[in-house]
Amino acid sequence: MKHVLITGGSGFIGSHLCELFLERGYVVTAVDNLVTGSEKNIAAALKEYGPERFQFLKADICEPIAEAALPLIAQHGLHGVLHFACPASPVDFDRIPFEILAVDSLGTMRTVDLAIKYSARYLLASTSEVYGDPLVHPQTESYFGNVNPIGPRACYDEAKRFAEAYVSTAARGVGKLGGKSYPPLNSGIVRIFNTYGPRMRPDDGRIVPELCMQALEGRALTVHGNGLQTRSFCYVTDLCDGIFRLFESDLRDPVNIGNPVERTVLEFTETLNKLAGGRSPIKHLPAREDDPRRRCPEITRARSLLGWDPGVDLQEGLARTIEYFREYAAK
Repeated sequence: MKHVLITGGSGFIGSHLCELFLERGYVVTAVDNLVTGSEKNIAAALKEYGPERFQFLKADICEPIAEAALPLIAQHGLHGVLHFACPASPVDFDRIPFEILAVDSLGTMRTVDLAIKYSARYLLASTSEVYGDPLVHPQTESYFGNVNPIGPRACYDEAKRFAEAYVSTAARGVGKLGGKSYPPLNSGIVRIFNTYGPRMRPDDGRIVPELCMQALEGRALTVHGNGLQTRSFCYVTDLCDGIFRLFESDLRDPVNIGNPVERTVLEFTETLNKLAGGRSPIKHLPAREDDPRRRCPEITRARSLLGWDPGVDLQEGLARTIEYFREYAAK
């Protein structure tokens, strides 16, 4: 059976990825240090598939991990590594910036080494944040971005840009790693745009969980700035389907995966408010520093080369997400 290792496997996106790979016949090892992830996110899958198909290792991917701690490698080898370990919320940029910088530098280096050792397919979770506050709209994969390297978001933006540089360099097979020559890394890079859905942390500061909890608790819905900045919201199962297609392809170039339907933050807030019952007023707060004014993916590459398009519309996805937070709040 094909075995994949997914870092950040108990996080929001990582846990959904674990389930998708298991559903499609893979053996999965999830690695997570639980700084922002939760074992609750994978508890059902661990029970359903058992240790023969799915194992969890609590570990920091920035530190060396003995392969004896990864028994599924001995049984099945290693077909793929998906590096999805990284806090990605605005509250984390001030709370744990050095952990973010480490996991996208040291963590990337260690996981690339592991993939090369086993000739495994490697997939890096990058982000639309590499485009910064874009001057090109919508954003194509060929756009180099407009990023502030010393701003409050730099620990995330620039760490991801470094990770892309490291992975793409290894893919070219130039230079030496650990003083030794190496075969080119079989790698792909997914640039993830705003994603939402069940298992988001309710206190992570991103717009969807923040507004969901405010609406369910009858509090004012907070909008940073005038609300005319735009985002494109992709439901998590759509994202994971695109990631799976990219993993199984032989594409080496970055691929945008996101929903190309662009909405203002104010429009999104009003839609969510109606779905949650429409009881909450909207309160404007000061704009966040370096907050992108427009963000929308150009997905021609994903459509033409992967046959991928998002299928869950905003009304349906938000209804599912609100219900998740409703159950969370009830507990």
